[in-house]
Amino acid sequence: MNYNPEDETVQTLNERNSNLESTVQNPTDEILLSLQDLHVWFELRRFGFGHAGYVRAVDGVSFQLYQKEAIAIVGESGCGKSSLMKTILGINIPTKGDVIFEGRSLASMDRRGLREYRSLVGYVQQDPYGALPPFMSVQQIMEEPLIIHGVKDRAERLERIHRVFEEVKMTPVEEFLPKFPHMLSGGQQQRVVIARSMILNPRLLVADEPVSMLDASVRVEILKLLRNLQENHDLAVIYITHDLATVRYFSEYIFVMYAGEIIEKAKVEDLVFRPGHPYTHALLAATSDPDPKNVDEFQDVPPGEPPSLVNPPQGCRFHPRCSKMIAGECDVTTPPEFNLGNGHLVNCWLYK
Repeated sequence: MNYNPEDETVQTLNERNSNLESTVQNPTDEILLSLQDLHVWFELRRFGFGHAGYVRAVDGVSFQLYQKEAIAIVGESGCGKSSLMKTILGINIPTKGDVIFEGRSLASMDRRGLREYRSLVGYVQQDPYGALPPFMSVQQIMEEPLIIHGVKDRAERLERIHRVFEEVKMTPVEEFLPKFPHMLSGGQQQRVVIARSMILNPRLLVADEPVSMLDASVRVEILKLLRNLQENHDLAVIYITHDLATVRYFSEYIFVMYAGEIIEKAKVEDLVFRPGHPYTHALLAATSDPDPKNVDEFQDVPPGEPPSLVNPPQGCRFHPRCSKMIAGECDVTTPPEFNLGNGHLVNCWLYK
């Protein structure tokens, strides 16, 4: 991308955020979340030498999420998935672009608006033990968000905790409430994390690799639980992962992310059986498959490492590792989106 924060008047991101003109799209009955040319850059500072560049963690991401829809954002470690997630949650401040939720820009929200927004967005962390305060009982952990958001009646709080614990299969409820996180198994800890994310009746659930820290036998149960919660509460879900093996059983759409950019968007079946981008081929090649007939299906695993997000390569960011690179094109110009049909979009010059 050609955008450079140094081209603007020097001011802190907080000042820029407060002065940013509100971008409001017309609310619809279907679009819940919209990301518009989102950039999240982190400044590097070298002690004694000042500014040392930017880490371009998210670099021009745009997509729309509809109500009741589940999408997956996949990519290897360091591609920008977590930075994108934290921006959607309102933790990171965009360097450029905007996040629109139900027709309202996050940049236009004051503290009260952000608190209301965060009550509508549930968050399931990757590491359940690290996500739960070890000095608080399960009941205290579950009551805390209710107290913060003004539920003063203790009987109402307990009633809501009982209801959500029954949904996540943590019964009998009275047996778990006095326990502390270290007294629970990994699967039980993750169920508490999921219950806490649901306690305020969110519209959107952001799940950051929710099964990567769990045993294989527990992963299917947790994914089924999340799917049931989505269907029962009409939730929209953003499922962030590096594991394509679980995505195909959970989401309707897959967005493939590489080096801060989304390079392919498709329905699950289209992407799994007809991948367009060479990087998507590589992800599928790295996915374990118990069927021996598929051993030789994808062998084109690219060499090398992902590029530095401080100084990403010109053109397609995957071209230094790509065996199908077109000299003079892939290494010069960033590819636009090409439509392969059925809503399958891919940023690759192979389809021009």
